[in-house]
Amino acid sequence: MTLIKSLEDLQALYGLPQEAAMIKEIDHLNHGYRKIIETAKFCTLSTAGPEGLDCSPRGDAGPVVRVQDERTLLMPDRRGNNRIDSLRNIIRDPRVSLMFMITGWTNVLRINGTAVISAEDDLLNSFAIDNQKPRSVIIITIQSVYFQCARAIMRADLWDADDQSGLNDLPTPGGIMKEIKDGFDAAAYDREWPERAAKTMW
Repeated sequence: MTLIKSLEDLQALYGLPQEAAMIKEIDHLNHGYRKIIETAKFCTLSTAGPEGLDCSPRGDAGPVVRVQDERTLLMPDRRGNNRIDSLRNIIRDPRVSLMFMITGWTNVLRINGTAVISAEDDLLNSFAIDNQKPRSVIIITIQSVYFQCARAIMRADLWDADDQSGLNDLPTPGGIMKEIKDGFDAAAYDREWPERAAKTMW
């Protein structure tokens, strides 16, 4: 097995990036990047902490984050499973990375920066939906922003709605938990989940 263990060996293998790969990275939102952010309803939030790494899906009915200014994003922490892995990490290591995806768009937008967590009541109220406000808002300071090459999404043909290959063979969430814990009622969990999710969306 040939392992690459130095930056010099890595660069010798890959060479230098093209100019376009470098000039697209800036430290703020310009008009184009802001438009993408204001369109995206979904992103992933990556964080790091003493226990390891976490990558959390984030989605909303409208833009998944609010642009406060060219260097600041606001992300409401909507209801979830209450593990709060991302929030625990941010408290101890403020570095974050976000990847925004838009249905049908063959690029992704990436942001790296730092974050803090706010529970200021006026801010929480400004994100309320159906009278339900988030318990916190993640305030992200942008350090770098750039769009990512489209080849990965094109190779995966991710937005082909007719491609449902393998979907019927996937295990259900209840089935996965039954495999982990003997006696878990997989059928009841899977049956009740859609209604439970609909009632606790916000």
